[in-house]
Amino acid sequence: MSIVIITGGSRGLGASIATQCARRGIGVILTYNSNRQAAENVVSTIEADGGKATALELDVSNSATFPAFRDAVGDALSKTWNAQTFDFLVNNAGHGLYNPIATVTEEEFDGLFRVHLKGPFFLTQALLPLIADGGHIVNVTSATSRVATSGVAPYASFKGGLEVLTRYMAKEFGERRIRANSIAPGAIRTELGGGLNEEFETLLAGQTALGRVGEPDDVGCVVASLLSDDKRWINAQNIEIAGGYII
Repeated sequence: MSIVIITGGSRGLGASIATQCARRGIGVILTYNSNRQAAENVVSTIEADGGKATALELDVSNSATFPAFRDAVGDALSKTWNAQTFDFLVNNAGHGLYNPIATVTEEEFDGLFRVHLKGPFFLTQALLPLIADGGHIVNVTSATSRVATSGVAPYASFKGGLEVLTRYMAKEFGERRIRANSIAPGAIRTELGGGLNEEFETLLAGQTALGRVGEPDDVGCVVASLLSDDKRWINAQNIEIAGGYII
């Protein structure tokens, strides 16, 4: 059985990615920061469908905790799957901030940096010895790195940096046949940044060729598919999942 680690897997996109992967026979390790119950609910849903999953605590903003997390992953692999390695890493955990450049504080800037760029960089570094040769890394970026949206400059900048980092991962890990791709969701109906109000959702839907905002499963299905062997020759790419947003 292949095994995937999904950061921020307790809700939203991460929860959808976790359930969609499990439905395709992939074992799931999902992480949560503070809401353990939400994570356990996702695990229960997966197990009720006949899948296998476990939840581990992880603060992606605190790289000092990554060695201990790697040890916890090793224990989970051994106890749950009798395995020493895992196959897929999905760097998904994150949070939004909607402030114009003129009012963003240094603390807010640093917080987004730690979660959206520094965190994925050093977490991937820490877990690399446990990723099986021939594995796959998927980094969750954002369509805001392509289309400038007022109020999300730091968030979009770090997502753009993660997109660049993805190509370097593909280059440097290629000798182990580890692929790296990024996905860039557009407007998705999740709790990120406080969610979408009706007026904003209508605006975004009107800017999207398919006439609606996305649902978490619109993204979760793509990620699960991308991890399959059918997509084995896709590497170092950024795939926008946005229904045709501002084209």
